[in-house]
Amino acid sequence: MSDEIKRANEEEDGRKKGRIIILILIILLVIAGSVYLGYYLYGQYSAQQSDEVASSIAATTQVVDEKLANNPIDFKSLKAKNNDIFAWLKVPGTKVDYPVLQHESDDYFYLKHDAYTKNWSASGAVYTELGNTATFSDRVTVLYGHNGYGDTMFTTLHNFESSDFFKKHDKFYIYMPHRKLTYQIVSAFKFDDRHLLNCFDFNDTQVYAEFLEMIQSPETNNKNVRTPLGRQLTTNDNIVVLSTCFTNQRSNRYLVCGVLIKDEQTN
Repeated sequence: MSDEIKRANEEEDGRKKGRIIILILIILLVIAGSVYLGYYLYGQYSAQQSDEVASSIAATTQVVDEKLANNPIDFKSLKAKNNDIFAWLKVPGTKVDYPVLQHESDDYFYLKHDAYTKNWSASGAVYTELGNTATFSDRVTVLYGHNGYGDTMFTTLHNFESSDFFKKHDKFYIYMPHRKLTYQIVSAFKFDDRHLLNCFDFNDTQVYAEFLEMIQSPETNNKNVRTPLGRQLTTNDNIVVLSTCFTNQRSNRYLVCGVLIKDEQTN
């Protein structure tokens, strides 16, 4: 092969290598551009999504704020009178519209003491015992109140002995600072004088299940039960029992039982 042909071939090889290198550079530039464009578009999309999420959160917060339930109870003033006040009970259709208290050491203190002054009072106050927390998160919370002192305390709970009254009044309410608890009344009936918190171990799920069955089908002629209730009671439910006595019947109690159906934040 002559030197001239050899040089021509070498030049052609050089040109081919140059074209390959240029092609590789072009491919790399295209890839780099695509990656950059992808990151840019993703960044724009993420920013848009973030704005939408932020707007959604703001809107949700606003809706929640607007839907805060009304709380008519001035707990600050009540606690200034008596720090044992931790809730307020209202039972529509009755005159039960009272503060709820729990004494720090004496379960029977508010059996004969006034809610606001702590002075001796025959009619006492509405209270819970130390066997319950002051949160209404227990499986069963029992509220006690006197019967027979005019129409005060729990006397007018006996209105629920009327089937017509029972049908027309299906809820009661408990207010706490920044909370409103709504209870659907399951039943109202005569019971014996057993102490519920001492005689039933509500921490035992089987015992609690049997208690739920009992309040839906109490063994007494003096009873009203809501049927249909519209829901099935389970051991995940929270029950409040309003307990009072019968005039001249020392061995009997009248129980109004409600299940928690709504727990709302309030103003």
